[in-house]
Amino acid sequence: MLQAHVRGQRHAFAELLRRHNDHLWQTALRTSYTREDAADSLQDALLSAHRTAASFRAEAEVRSWLHAIVVNACLDRIRRNKIRKAVSLTPETMPEPRDERDAVAEWEMSLVVDHALFSLPPDQRTALVAVDLEGYSVAEAAAMLGVPEGTIKSRCARGRQRLQERLEFLRDPGNRK
Repeated sequence: MLQAHVRGQRHAFAELLRRHNDHLWQTALRTSYTREDAADSLQDALLSAHRTAASFRAEAEVRSWLHAIVVNACLDRIRRNKIRKAVSLTPETMPEPRDERDAVAEWEMSLVVDHALFSLPPDQRTALVAVDLEGYSVAEAAAMLGVPEGTIKSRCARGRQRLQERLEFLRDPGNRK
């Protein structure tokens, strides 16, 4: 589909996005601090992919290429936000409360884990998301992020250690009710 887009086929890029949109959105959400940043980063990434499609060298799968573009767009936005921090206050971004206690407990646990994950430095979080959440191999993650495999391994190890420290309180049996 990417080659068809480069050749000028009218709806090829839209079809490519339809096939990969869910994965790319989840990647942006996991890499960004807010849904708004994820949406903006994904839009930036897709524009970049659309413009630079002719430069795709087919050394990796298109999905991996798009994944790397999304991750890089998210990291760029994180860097920009360090200069000028923005906080979303819109009620649409807040999840609706759930009626069931188990669903609420699950949601609360995901917030605790997300908070711990987002407290990691971006390079560690990105490596962990790629390897542990997205299921990419260390070699694939290294290729996507443009760093050596050893760097991915060390970032994952340091990130896992920090997560363990931040989530140690969950081992207390009193916190599992």
